[in-house]
Parts: sequence; C-alpha cells; structure tokens
Amino acid sequence: MEIASSPISSCSKEHQKIYQEWFGYADSDVDGRITGNDAIKFFAFSNLSRQDLKQASFSLNYDYTAFNKVWAVADSKRQGYLGFGEFVAAMQLVSLAQAGHEITHDLLSSKIDLESLNPPVMEGLDELLAKKKRSQKTSEPDINGGSTVQHSPSAEWFSSKSSKKVSLSSVTSIIDGLKRLYLKKLKPLEATYRFNDFVSPALTNSDFDAKPMVMLLGQYSTGKTTFIKHLLRSSYPGAHIGPEPTTDRFVVVMSGPDERSIPGNTVAVQADMPFSGLTTFGTAFLSKFECSQMPHPLLEHITFVDTPGVLSGEKQRTQRAYDFTGVTSWFASKCDLILLLFDPHKLDVSDEFKRVISSLRGHDDKIRVVLNKADQVDTQQLMRVYGALMWSLGKVINTPEVMRVYIGSFNDKPVNEAATGPIGKELFEKEQEDLLADLKDIPKKACDRQINEFVKRARAAKIHAYIISHLKKEMPAMMGKAKAQQKLIDNLGDEFGKVQREFHLPPGDFPHVEQFREILRGYNIDKFEKLKPKMIQAVDDMLGYDIPELLKSFRNPYD
Repeated sequence: MEIASSPISSCSKEHQKIYQEWFGYADSDVDGRITGNDAIKFFAFSNLSRQDLKQASFSLNYDYTAFNKVWAVADSKRQGYLGFGEFVAAMQLVSLAQAGHEITHDLLSSKIDLESLNPPVMEGLDELLAKKKRSQKTSEPDINGGSTVQHSPSAEWFSSKSSKKVSLSSVTSIIDGLKRLYLKKLKPLEATYRFNDFVSPALTNSDFDAKPMVMLLGQYSTGKTTFIKHLLRSSYPGAHIGPEPTTDRFVVVMSGPDERSIPGNTVAVQADMPFSGLTTFGTAFLSKFECSQMPHPLLEHITFVDTPGVLSGEKQRTQRAYDFTGVTSWFASKCDLILLLFDPHKLDVSDEFKRVISSLRGHDDKIRVVLNKADQVDTQQLMRVYGALMWSLGKVINTPEVMRVYIGSFNDKPVNEAATGPIGKELFEKEQEDLLADLKDIPKKACDRQINEFVKRARAAKIHAYIISHLKKEMPAMMGKAKAQQKLIDNLGDEFGKVQREFHLPPGDFPHVEQFREILRGYNIDKFEKLKPKMIQAVDDMLGYDIPELLKSFRNPYD
C-alpha cells in the first residue's frame, strides 16, 4: 500500500530543512538514496527499540522489528531504498512511534496533523552534524559553486572504472543483486565471445529498473490502440484510431509528468530508458519509433507497446525500411506479456504474421490471444469463429498446450446485445475480468520474470561461448583459413550438433541456425577466443549458488 499523500507536502518548510540536512548525513555515499545499512545506522539515533534495531537485518524480509516496520511503510514503492520523500515519511513514523503510536501502513494517512508534527528526537545527531559542518569549513569549496550530481550506486556499477569495487553491502534488493551478478560474472563472458553482437545487446542499468511491459501485436484494425485507450480510459498523446492502418510506428506508452511525445532517436539515447538496444535497427526504424508519456496511475506500474498492424504479402518487407520481425523479437524479450489481437473477420494468419509469431519463439509463456470485436457476430458464428481461430493458431504455434484465448469487445462502447444476446454479454464480462486480472498480476510477477529472463540469458550466453570457442578450435593453425571458415559456415547445423553432444546441451536452447550463419559471415572466426573454463564456471556458480542465495536473502517486493 502506498502512502496516501506526499510526505514532503505534509511537512512544514522549517521541518523540511531539518530533514534535508539529516538526509544528507544519512546518505553516506551521496547517491541520493538511503540503503538498508545507512538506515540502520541513522535510525539508531532514535533509540526506538534499540535492541531490535541492532538485530534488524536490511534484507527487507519485513519482520516486525521497529526498524523493519518503519522501512516497510516508508518504502511504499518497494524500491529497496529510501529517497528524500520516503525518508521524510520514515522520520514522521519514528516521531509518531516515540509518541506512543503503533506503526501501521495507514498511520500517515490517518487524521494526524503531520504539518505540526515535530521531528523525532535523535540523540547525539546534532553534535555530529555540527562536527561535520566544522570539518567542511576547513575543506576547499567547490570552485564552480555547483552541487554534485547524484547518481545511484547501481548506475555507477555500469561504468568500467567502478564495477570492480561493488560490495555485497550495497545490494538492497533482488534487482540490485542481479545487476551486480551481471557485471561481475555474466557480462565478461558476453564480451569475450561477442554475445552482444550475435544475440542481444549488453544490459544497462535502465534494463533492470524498467517497469513491466505489455506488447500488442496483430494485423491492422484489430483494435490494438483502442485496447490501450480502453484500459487507460483516455487516449494517449499521438494515438490514431481508424479502420485503415493508422498506427504506422512502434509507440511505447509510459508514465511521465506531462503529456508529450518523444521522437525515437531521442528516446534511444536516454540513459534512464531501456531502449538503447534499438539503435542497432538504424535510423530507418528510429524514425518510426516514439515514446508517448502521460501521467496515469496504471502507467505507474505497466508500460504498453503499441505496434503497427502486420501487413500482408511482400508489403511487410518491401515497404518497411527496417527489420519489423527483428524489432518485434527485441521487444518480445523485454516484455512481460504479449497480446496477439484477432478480429472475427480477419482470422487468416498471413505468411508475414506467421514470421512475426515465429520470432516470438522462446517466449511462449508470455503470449495471450485476444479475440477482439467479438460482439460483431452472433453466438452461433462466434462458436465457429473461435474454432477456426484455434485451428489457425495450432498451425502456427507449435506447442502441445492450448493457447489461452480471451473473447470480448475491448472498447468503450456497450456490448452489442442484439447480436450476442444476454449469454454473450455475461461471457464477455467474465473474459474481460480474467484479462484484467492477468494484467494486474504483471507487476507482482515482474521480479520473477526478470530472474527468469536473466537465467535464460545466462544459459544462452554459455551456449554461445561453447559455439564460438568450438568454431575457433576447428580452424587450422596456418594454411587454408578462408576455406575452412566457409566450410564451417556452410555446415553450421552439423557444428551445432557437435557442440550439443560434447557438452550435453538441450538442442532447443541453441540459436536459429540461419540467423547465426548470417551474422557469422561478417566475422573472422580465427580472431575468436578459445574456451575459458573459469568464465564458464563463474556463470555456473552464479546459477547454482549466487541466485538461490539472493532469493533467500530478499523477498519479492510485491509479496
């Protein structure tokens, strides 16, 4: 549960000034946020259940020590750290606890006059602050008179200079732990064997911190943009709806302070957004990509990706100057849920749509099918349409499990009861509730999904390292290198088989042969690295020991 009102707005200017000074003292590494270790040390000044505070762990298990109660309420967004607003909330809670109030989640939203609430008593803090001021006076001031730009420590991990200095004590959540493991153990393996050129660009800080994403795919006029509008109950900036192919670009709809559209080239270079990997698709794509921002409570938890309608025949390849299937595959790897929208009057799955669905290989667990505009047909026709859709999907998605299909009319208009009848209306309402429940579960499952994607990436990087090192080993030492390279490229499927048998790897985890071959043509195999068992062992240790330990130490923030 989030704190109802802003703690800063409910605090007098005089008290804000005090809290700002306290925050600066508590923030030992000057990164603009207070981690569990910082908080334990600072909260100790309050003498609030001192014994509990000494024993409290910052693993965020939310046990009922005084410290963890304050932390659980103040860290309402489950970030694993306190910003200034959360710090003010924590101080107000400590002050109320000292006055005899029980710490509860709704304490700050109760009828207490927070503006006149005095800061808590922090024994010995004033002396330490005075000492700090004296020491600052003797040191040299900033010659520019400016303040230091604040960064999170995890952001600094992604610079080569500081990544080796990251310690366990700076990890405050599962996501922070994954960042550290990536930099220490997985990224070196990826860089050594060019995994980022062949499979997926290197992860950045924003990739870990990004909100869960939902991508909508389908042929034109299946109601993708209308679906987003229906969920938001308002149109997003730059949205166009019509019976013809109106959405001609990939649009990321996300939370922002005001309503605006940001061009793709600008979005791709912003460090706080997880879209830098899209630069590999070139300017032709980035000119057809934009970010639409607006303040909305749903967008605080979920980001939507609206896509152009899949065209039929050669139009998809000849009229689009970028790799549509490649872009779809990139977004699929980042998304938490992929909705395939169908129209009762457009059930044919074109060759191009088949290619797009095939590009979702490996993400089958994320796919949900939506039979939209279902109130345009009567109950008898709907039964036939549903059967035809399942038959078509069975030809395209080669899985033994039956796909989950949501039936409904996801727009702002009332259900057409004249066509569907009362039974159809009741069915649509239940299906809509199920789909909304699935969407509401996305933030809860986001942490698990990130762990899942991280483990999949680690395994893919291992297999890639085995393939690259095997190809290097097959190259001759002196003569005939060009001929040997061409032979390896031509017989790449057989080489994959050799690697699979040698290391006892599952064949389904290997990359697509044709795609791998196409990229491999641009490289000199002889320049590749030999197998480095220590790097492979580091990743095995990460999968076998580090990640399980991380999951033991921290809980899913939404549990």
